[in-house]
Amino acid sequence: MTTVIKIGGSLFPKYSHLICEKLKEIDEDILIISGGGEFANTIRRYNKKYHYSDDANHWAAINCMDITGRLLADKHEHIKIVTSLNEIKKVQKEGYIPLLLVSDMLHEHDILKHSWEVTSDSISVWVAHILNAKLLILTNVDGIYIGNISPKNNIIENIYAKKLLLLNKLPVDKCLPKLLIKYHLNCSITNGKQLDRVLSVMNNDNKFKYTKIIGE
Repeated sequence: MTTVIKIGGSLFPKYSHLICEKLKEIDEDILIISGGGEFANTIRRYNKKYHYSDDANHWAAINCMDITGRLLADKHEHIKIVTSLNEIKKVQKEGYIPLLLVSDMLHEHDILKHSWEVTSDSISVWVAHILNAKLLILTNVDGIYIGNISPKNNIIENIYAKKLLLLNKLPVDKCLPKLLIKYHLNCSITNGKQLDRVLSVMNNDNKFKYTKIIGE
């Protein structure tokens, strides 16, 4: 089974590149999706002043995901860009890790809400659903915390997506728990800045705490 690894935009560029190098040590099929990072944040800032349409914001932010993805793949010979699901298995069989640029797919299958509530997090859920894949979201925190406070011992190890809907501050977008419920999909969240945590989750050794969101 493939694992979709969404590398959060907050990790780009420094930590994203470190993660991509580390993924060479994982002996299983992987698909990378990159967040939009500061490129998308710039659009958010412009929107607060100029109030662009939801459609314009949506597609511009998705283009930002393609930009970070292209820049990531450019620095790593073991990563190859794909633009459709049909290319993924072929690239994996060739010994590469595919990195999906999502804009073409989303223009063809425009089923997600055009809103800032839908980011690369929700897009990754949708892709994982289509592929019947596992989903790991790498961000800049260790997981979801009890009471939304971040002492290390307060990490929630397992939480149902329905309960996630009741929390105010999350390290993922607002639409993600709704899609996990809709698709009966689980996902894990951990800190991409700490590469040992990434490997721990991928290897299922439970050395570090992280959050698993249960959508079933």
